[in-house]
Amino acid sequence: MKFKCVHSNINVADLDKSIDFYEKALNLKVVRTHDAEDGRFRIVFLEGEGSSHQLELTWLADKEGPYNLGDNEIHLAFRADDYEAAYKRHKDLGVIVYENTDMGLYFIADPDGYWSEILPTR
Repeated sequence: MKFKCVHSNINVADLDKSIDFYEKALNLKVVRTHDAEDGRFRIVFLEGEGSSHQLELTWLADKEGPYNLGDNEIHLAFRADDYEAAYKRHKDLGVIVYENTDMGLYFIADPDGYWSEILPTR
């Protein structure tokens, strides 16, 4: 029996702002959307070039206020084929929230506070 991870989901407060972040910061593109007939939720799937793993963003119409991310110990991870250019882009966007130069990586945060780890290609 084999399993393949196909997507990860996060809930977001402002779908347009989140899509804009993931497009600008990580070059992810919208590949599929689903709107509830009654307008209660909207789901958007994003995917990066060369990857079949998708990021699912879910917006809930009745959600008020920010999401409670607890200790925020869960994160996504991305390998950058040009680590220096990625670092510059993220620095220019002002989204770097933590750097670990000893390990050669850093983290960025999206509009809801979810972290993504940026790693060089090894």
